[in-house]
Amino acid sequence: MARISYVSNDELPAALRPLFAVFAEGGFENQARVLAHSPAVFEHAYGLVLALREAGALPRRLVEIAVVATSAANRCKYCVGHHAPVLESEGLARETVERILERDVPGLDPLERLVRDYALLVNERPRAIPDKLFEELRRHFDERQIVELTARIGLCALFNRLNDALHIELEAGVIMDRDIRHQGG
Repeated sequence: MARISYVSNDELPAALRPLFAVFAEGGFENQARVLAHSPAVFEHAYGLVLALREAGALPRRLVEIAVVATSAANRCKYCVGHHAPVLESEGLARETVERILERDVPGLDPLERLVRDYALLVNERPRAIPDKLFEELRRHFDERQIVELTARIGLCALFNRLNDALHIELEAGVIMDRDIRHQGG
């Protein structure tokens, strides 16, 4: 059970309703109902996600690789449950998604591995990102794309922490226990 009540439709501020509709209809209703307790968090966190979705400079597949890797590393069942199927719809095999944290995961090309590795480092050791890895990012992405990728990873980690700390429940129909294999076990 969530630690914070779900805001009802009647309690939802009118200014948040259009953005709420986008995320609730997109399957994130429980998260949206909890975050609606703070209109500023709701508007800015979801607004940033929506703006990057609509006008971002990165392919969705690469964004979803970063999101699933970050969420799997943080063991956020809510985000993995929502984003793993999206990544599969972007053409990755279920086995690849389930093994995304493995160093030699099958099914990722070198660029996708770079994005996955960068996501894990931004999430776990942002001060220790090797210059060599960053130079490789620069070979494939412009500065706007690097900033957006880094922001998406950080935003994902924020959502992971909100979901887990507040015990936000998965909506009906979302697969709860994806078999994402974790490093070291």
